[in-house]
Amino acid sequence: MKKTFKLEHPKIKVPRLVDSIKSDIRKYLKRERRKTLPADATFWDFDCKIGETEDSAVDVHLSALIKNVDKLVAKNTTTIYVQILAKPVTASPSDTM
Repeated sequence: MKKTFKLEHPKIKVPRLVDSIKSDIRKYLKRERRKTLPADATFWDFDCKIGETEDSAVDVHLSALIKNVDKLVAKNTTTIYVQILAKPVTASPSDTM
């Protein structure tokens, strides 16, 4: 998912737009996790970037993605760029201990 969300709308207030962005992110993650894993993979991992624009986006951990949306809204930004790329990961037996 590579998407730029706008936080300006003539009828919809900013808190509602923020809730919509968070909902879209969660929906996308659920959809990707439901996909069938390749035979050699153990789980899905996600590479995430977030920022005001695609050029200013920085890498973040998946668990910090929603918190960073709130931080960008607190800075009064007009757009939020979110990039989430799913990748299959194979965990070795030593990783699970």
